[in-house]
Amino acid sequence: MILEPVLKTKAIAKPRPRRDAAAIEVSIVMPCLNEAETLPCCIEKAQRFLRDHDIAGEIIVADNGSTDASPAIAASMGALVAHAEIRGYGSALRCGIAAARGKFIVMGDADDSYDFSALMPFVAKLREGYDLVMGNRFKGGIKLGAMPPLHRYLGNPVLTGIGRLFFHSPSADFHCGLRAFRKSAILKMDLQTTGMEFASEMVVKAALFDMRIAEVPTTLSPDGRSRPPHLRSWRDGWRHLRFMLLYSPRWLFLYPSALLIFIGLVLGAWLFPGPRVVGGVAFDVHTLLYAALAVLVGFQGIAFAAFTRIFAVTEGLLPPESPRFNKLLRFVNLEVGLIVGVVLVIFGLTGSVYALSDWGARAFGPLNPAKTLRMVIPAVLSFALGCQIILSSFFFSVLRLGRRRQ
Repeated sequence: MILEPVLKTKAIAKPRPRRDAAAIEVSIVMPCLNEAETLPCCIEKAQRFLRDHDIAGEIIVADNGSTDASPAIAASMGALVAHAEIRGYGSALRCGIAAARGKFIVMGDADDSYDFSALMPFVAKLREGYDLVMGNRFKGGIKLGAMPPLHRYLGNPVLTGIGRLFFHSPSADFHCGLRAFRKSAILKMDLQTTGMEFASEMVVKAALFDMRIAEVPTTLSPDGRSRPPHLRSWRDGWRHLRFMLLYSPRWLFLYPSALLIFIGLVLGAWLFPGPRVVGGVAFDVHTLLYAALAVLVGFQGIAFAAFTRIFAVTEGLLPPESPRFNKLLRFVNLEVGLIVGVVLVIFGLTGSVYALSDWGARAFGPLNPAKTLRMVIPAVLSFALGCQIILSSFFFSVLRLGRRRQ
């Protein structure tokens, strides 16, 4: 099974007799790191939920190296205790998910900030056929003191907005800690992260795999702990943002690079005939040189977008390419790249020879840079771009060989 190589699951005490795996519908997984203060309340609420709604279920406490009595408390209350050998929020959840035997899994923090007795809306949506059900704290209510203003008005809205833009996810609260999903869906996602990014990876991959996603209002209460939370605002916020950028080659590489090429080409075409003056400011060959650099850097970004996409798909980090991308791959191949690259190299060499001959006609004496560089800069750009296309085409083909082998 996908989750097993990085974790080990074991019970530390004999729990009460459990139902057969086939009879378990809901597994409630609670990641835990020194939650002795609030864990009993969370387990009691989860047990009451299962009992009141006559749901065949189990409670799993995914311990992440607690040094307090959390594991013993969980075992004494009849919960299964699973130990994550790798530290981290995602590692604990992966451990709990691996141990879960239910068709549906509900995950929530063990700090008493979520009400485990009010899980029926999540289960109802899963029974309707949804793959992932997200809680939405902004619709359900955030009690006084439950969420710092920095998270409520900046962190969560910004990161959620970026996630919705990048991945077209319907979720309006990317970082709600209370959510439910089908175990078959979570295994299909093949989640890899071990830290706080796990929460983002789940939502991102559900969207990328076109899974059915629903939201239900969820109330967030102040946690019941006397110690500070494990979350570190700026560090963990950056980790979520970094993850979303790395999982979106289009926004990280393609779109900025395409814009850079467009600006470079427009600016270069504008300056190629001669210097321009705007508002008393003169733009000449120095600006033309930067325009050429923009085109070259932009091409590198687009090439990296293609490399990253193919590598991520080959390694199972992203779902298979769309039909549109596959159609583009059939057109963009080694032969096409070599032809385009060679043509640009020839054009660059021709321009360089022309500039050299012009210099020779002047007995290799002093030249007017404003005139000479208008020939040299396009020639150098063409030569460099041609070489980059040829080299990138070969590397592109190597990556596609690995993809075909997969």
